[in-house]
Amino acid sequence: MSSSPTPPPAFPPRPPRTRLYEQVAEQLTGWISTNGLTAGDKLPPERELAAQLGVSRATLAQALVALEVVGAVAVRHGDGTVVTGATGGRRIVDAVRAHADRLPEIIDTRDALETKIASLAATRRTDEDLARIDLALTAMARAVEQGDRGVEGDEEFHAAVTAAAHSPLLARLMAEIGGLIRETRIESLSQPGRPRNSLAGHRAIADAIRAGDPSAAAAAMHAHVELVSDVAMLSGHPEA
Repeated sequence: MSSSPTPPPAFPPRPPRTRLYEQVAEQLTGWISTNGLTAGDKLPPERELAAQLGVSRATLAQALVALEVVGAVAVRHGDGTVVTGATGGRRIVDAVRAHADRLPEIIDTRDALETKIASLAATRRTDEDLARIDLALTAMARAVEQGDRGVEGDEEFHAAVTAAAHSPLLARLMAEIGGLIRETRIESLSQPGRPRNSLAGHRAIADAIRAGDPSAAAAAMHAHVELVSDVAMLSGHPEA
């Protein structure tokens, strides 16, 4: 009896598709290494850097945001972009891709936790909580008026709302994913026009909390998180 034919070897899995900004991030980390830049060194202005790399300023800006999210560079208002540490080429690109891949899950988690937190804050907030929320709004508004993205003010606002919910367990869960949320915060607030839109969303949330309306507060927070989810890393077209 003849033996069954040996099945042909399986094809290797198709390599992951690379988004254009990931390619530029890899190109940029190579440029940083080639030019011997180290922590604290400043990158050239975006227009000049885009010309050197042969890419559009929009694509370069997205790549810089991706590198900022994973800690390779820092964007300082009024001082440009600086290198924060060693850029490990392939390691950095893998970190950028991993961030983009987990963004939807981070946003889903934010929506679940923060919508409930806003609802609780509307029923449990104290005068001190409202004062802290107002201080955060003022800080973010001042930063945005000065041309900054308002990342710190945004962070302070959400921390104030979380505190106003007076739920230690929810606060602990928010702290656990704080680093991941900061990634989405940087990515979102780097979109054109987003800081002012985000500030308007914060004010709607604050108004509902101040009015003691849990349904309105939850709805306002949900709408705000949906705005955050509209980020370039999710909508960018991958390149083969």
